[in-house]
Amino acid sequence: MTTMRAISQDVLGGPEVLKEIELPRPEPGPAEVLVRVHAAGVNPTDWKHRATGGLLGEPPFVLGWDVSGVVEAVGLGVTLHKPGDEVFGMLPYPRGHGAYAEYVTAPSRCFAPKPANLDHVRAAALPLAALTAWQTLVDTADVQPGRRVLVHAAAGGVGHLAVQIAKARGAYVLGTARAAKHEFLRSIGVDEPIDYTTTDFAETVRDVDVVVEAIGGDYGPRSLRTLREGGVLVSLVLNRLADFDPGGARAETLLVEPDHHALTRIAELAEEGRLRAEIDTVLPLAEAAKAHERGESGRSRGKIVLTV
Repeated sequence: MTTMRAISQDVLGGPEVLKEIELPRPEPGPAEVLVRVHAAGVNPTDWKHRATGGLLGEPPFVLGWDVSGVVEAVGLGVTLHKPGDEVFGMLPYPRGHGAYAEYVTAPSRCFAPKPANLDHVRAAALPLAALTAWQTLVDTADVQPGRRVLVHAAAGGVGHLAVQIAKARGAYVLGTARAAKHEFLRSIGVDEPIDYTTTDFAETVRDVDVVVEAIGGDYGPRSLRTLREGGVLVSLVLNRLADFDPGGARAETLLVEPDHHALTRIAELAEEGRLRAEIDTVLPLAEAAKAHERGESGRSRGKIVLTV
């Protein structure tokens, strides 16, 4: 039996529960591909599931949804990819997890050709966060040129990619972050940075068409006050928005899905230089616990990536 290295956990808890183990190498089934993982992106949903089980339930499980690598083998009926192709993508969320490993299998349409101008580290930083931003701004909110978009945590993993996608759609972008991050926000296209530590956005921001909200707490209800008639708030956390009256706006909760077509569009933006993941930290797979510690510190800017 061929085995592979992976990072797993037997109990819920802090980063220290993550450990390196050997698992059987998977084989691709019909319509699936086997990908040799070169890099795996780390996202807030990873450490939340590590600590609480979230949508996965009780361990053991291997975390991670973001992958960049090379197709090793293809299953019956796969036409999109061939062995040797460089691909990037997102494993089915939530139950397709398993990117913290040397190999993964997933339906072939979870992947797209890796952007030619990106290495595996930068490509692995994109899928889940960029697809979340795309499905929020394009599929759900249909952002058009001139629309006003408010992105909370605009320097974060999803936030900084949402800013760039909104700008690529011709939007005027407002973004919340600490003042120390405002220079970075301007560098990625934010028109109006807002220091949430000194300014109450709910009192000062008005006539917004779209709010991207990934913080939780009272941010969703407060953000409803910034929307114009017909605007939309898209929450990326499981907020109880149904308890609040959006008035003439609407409120949606979004869970990201794999999407070959959107990944292809994201790759095009990356190749055009219009979408770039900011890399905060790169660590080897064996140091996944350190990656989680960094992410949970709240001090990271952009994405954390594991190399395999």
